[in-house]
Amino acid sequence: MRRYAQILSTGRYVPEKVLTNAYFDEILGREVDEWLVQNVGIKERHVMAEDETTSDLCMHAANQALERAGIKAADVDLLIVATDTPDYISPATANVVQHKIGAVNAGTFDVNSACAGWVTALDTAARFIMTDEEMNHVLVIGAYGMSRFVDYTDHYTCTLFADGAGAVVVGAGDEPGFLAGKRLARGDFYDALGIYTGAVACPVTPVDENGGIPRVQFVRKFPATFNSDNWPPLIEGTAVKAGLTLDEIDFYLFTQLNLNTIKMIMEIIEQPLIKTHWIMDKWGYTGSACIPMALDDAIESGVGPKSGDNVLFIASGGGISMACTVWRWTN
Repeated sequence: MRRYAQILSTGRYVPEKVLTNAYFDEILGREVDEWLVQNVGIKERHVMAEDETTSDLCMHAANQALERAGIKAADVDLLIVATDTPDYISPATANVVQHKIGAVNAGTFDVNSACAGWVTALDTAARFIMTDEEMNHVLVIGAYGMSRFVDYTDHYTCTLFADGAGAVVVGAGDEPGFLAGKRLARGDFYDALGIYTGAVACPVTPVDENGGIPRVQFVRKFPATFNSDNWPPLIEGTAVKAGLTLDEIDFYLFTQLNLNTIKMIMEIIEQPLIKTHWIMDKWGYTGSACIPMALDDAIESGVGPKSGDNVLFIASGGGISMACTVWRWTN
């Protein structure tokens, strides 16, 4: 009998601490609120507490997803954490999460495709489920603790980034869930946006110009039309691979960085805005966590996918990495 991969449940965690746009007006000594709302769509964002780490964010989202799936942590066969803000350079944050939630029978690994990580990890989980009969439950978590790497004097970055986690349980079923996936990359932009201290190519030293503290930074500009040029053909190609037209996709979720970009893409692919959902207005930009967080919020708000709907996830992140996947919602 053929094995199919299905999304069984979702979960999320949003830290308690809130930073409004007014906070940045004050610390930057300039008005940024109106610009952020009009050009990005962000009104406020949440950041982790001083005693929280990325693995803690993962733990909360994972526990919620497991409870909703009706399974225990010990039932998880594989645990994948998608993040570019790990607890440590080594070992994998997935190992820390495995310990914290008690997923004692799960294999583990991290995925770092920057903000495209969760969609990449979800695609990977589906392929494990479909090809390995020992894999019945895969826990896929996207997590972002970027506030730890933000320079709060840099107005280009500090107003955007936030923290959070989103999780899904992917399980084996007897009807199709996962339909198709595609990935692309533009490695020539590897040095445009990232955290460029603290690893082999640029280790932190006592005389590091940033005081020895890694910081996220824009080093050079991405093409202004990068997502509008690349997302539509990637969306169409993945839909075709799934045997669907764009009109047959019932729900679209995008990287939650810029609301105007999401609106533009929906216009380019000639789809009504009601087919998508966004969260950057209240939670800021949460990188690899943003799509599963948006999915969970859409479901909780009653505007998410219904059983039988076709759902498309598409993400891009620094590097530049891109990933797109299509699922039939079976819940």
